[in-house]
Amino acid sequence: MSHLEPVTAPGQAGLRPLYAAARTQGGLVAVLVVLAGLGWWWTARVMDGMDAGPWTGLGSFVWFIGVWVVMMAAMMFPSVSPTVALYARMSQGTRLLPLLFTAGYLLTWAGAGVAAFALSVVATRLTGDALAWGHAGRALAGATLLVAAGYELTPLKDVCLGKCRSPLGALLGSWRGGPAGAIRMGAKNGAWCVGCCWALMASLFALGVMSVAWMALVAALIAVEKTLPWRRVATYGVALVLLALGLAVLFAPGSLPGLTVPGAGQMPTMSMGG
Repeated sequence: MSHLEPVTAPGQAGLRPLYAAARTQGGLVAVLVVLAGLGWWWTARVMDGMDAGPWTGLGSFVWFIGVWVVMMAAMMFPSVSPTVALYARMSQGTRLLPLLFTAGYLLTWAGAGVAAFALSVVATRLTGDALAWGHAGRALAGATLLVAAGYELTPLKDVCLGKCRSPLGALLGSWRGGPAGAIRMGAKNGAWCVGCCWALMASLFALGVMSVAWMALVAALIAVEKTLPWRRVATYGVALVLLALGLAVLFAPGSLPGLTVPGAGQMPTMSMGG
């Protein structure tokens, strides 16, 4: 694959191939960024006034999955666009292949949304209102954020983040041609991304999954980890942010700007009721 030589020139490592690909595939990156912007606009409209704080009810399955997929596009497209550009440069195929790669990526995140919804249904049926804020909800939200902070420092997180930041080897090692191959490779890249970001997404549920402000914070943390040259600084910085949020939720939730604290007469659980 001689056409890969400019991407893998000696001395290039980590994020450099992604930056090079993004420059040569500027139009594709711009399209993904515009789609992300549209996703933010649509999500803000749909979720306006729906934030009920930690463990906000998710609504019906079809509604939630539809909103979830758009949310993932809005949150992930800016940080994954260099990887899509790298795939486009490597494939040297039609413009359809990068779009199918992106569709495969979103398909994996849709599966993660299905899993989150199913977990929420099971938890609600097993615990009833035990997960309400006035019962175990506050402790669970704080603990979720602390677990997410700890996960940032685990070997599994390190491996998954490495695949997201330096996907060239993974793409070459699992190369599949054609449209079906593009979807498959995109789905695999999405799986590494889920492995990297699942704890951050759990944190979003713990803070308010229907809050655009918390969405923006989590998306910013993901982008910092995936695109900042100083990998360790980014990882430890994100861990400290999650640690601070977890402690604040546990001991002083009212001090967190943007956190909707459920009141005595407004205690949402992980219920799936519309």
